[in-house]
Amino acid sequence: MSRSTEWVPSLWLDTFDELLDDDNELDYGDQWSLNFNYTQTDTVTKEERKRGWKVYCHRAYGNFQCPSCNKTWPSARVVVLFRYRLRGDRGTVIMRPFGQACRRCRDDEFELPGFSSKVVEEALLRLFSKIRKNCYGDEDDDDDSSAGSTKVWTKPHEASLCQACIMGICCQDGD
Repeated sequence: MSRSTEWVPSLWLDTFDELLDDDNELDYGDQWSLNFNYTQTDTVTKEERKRGWKVYCHRAYGNFQCPSCNKTWPSARVVVLFRYRLRGDRGTVIMRPFGQACRRCRDDEFELPGFSSKVVEEALLRLFSKIRKNCYGDEDDDDDSSAGSTKVWTKPHEASLCQACIMGICCQDGD
């Protein structure tokens, strides 16, 4: 099934490593790693900023499935939050996907999205563009496509069912 509704961290990790190793997306001689933190927010404290942390908020297309009623739904507004920094020759990316609640069950349980490999690659390429700009001083070559390259609109976004909206984390396509 190409429309996976399951959250698969290994898809993100494998794609991240492949883009670094095979495609040389961040070919500056530094070691970069991807980790997950399911509680991080988009707030960067003054102290974290001093230590080099930056935030990139990405909006992607994902699919969800409710474990209670098995309802599935697509969303073109899945928020994925990246926090990244380069210290010395070590780069760190910490990622958090945000979930959505089932409209039918309304149980305040947020399900994590499933993503296609194409969506994962697009999100990581956009992230790498931000890293090249903010950590290495390169030009940001694709500023116009920051919300993902394919605009697929589903039903109107229901902020009351979106974990990111409820937390006040909104992707405005800025840095």
